[in-house]
Amino acid sequence: MGEEHQGVPAGRYGRRSGGYGAGGDARTDRRLKLVGAVLGAALLGVVAWFGVSYITGKDVSGELIKYKVVSDREVEVHLEVRKDAGVTGVCTLRARSEDGAEVGRKAVTVESGPGRVDKVVGMRTTGRATGAELVGCEKGQ
Repeated sequence: MGEEHQGVPAGRYGRRSGGYGAGGDARTDRRLKLVGAVLGAALLGVVAWFGVSYITGKDVSGELIKYKVVSDREVEVHLEVRKDAGVTGVCTLRARSEDGAEVGRKAVTVESGPGRVDKVVGMRTTGRATGAELVGCEKGQ
């Protein structure tokens, strides 16, 4: 019949430990590990840089301290805004009804001045609100 083959062609199916070229394979492995470590560190650095620039790049930030439903058509919101002195900010508030529908929205302008501003704002609604939330704050024009 045919001849039996004892092995496979060299280099065709990957490496065998201790086989031909084992020293070269070890050097290649070290190089790949080094390149992987450098690329991983670079990626981690880029992610950290974006995170820090996002956090520190916010000129205006706010927090809804509390809210009070005054009537079926009004909510009173206590807002604390932190910003750089001399920067004008705009914070957007939203009121929601019991079923989650938006019943009020208001843009509140915080004039330039001190870095921390406490403000109580009245917001008219189209129906009875059961909650209020701060959508976000940004630097004004």
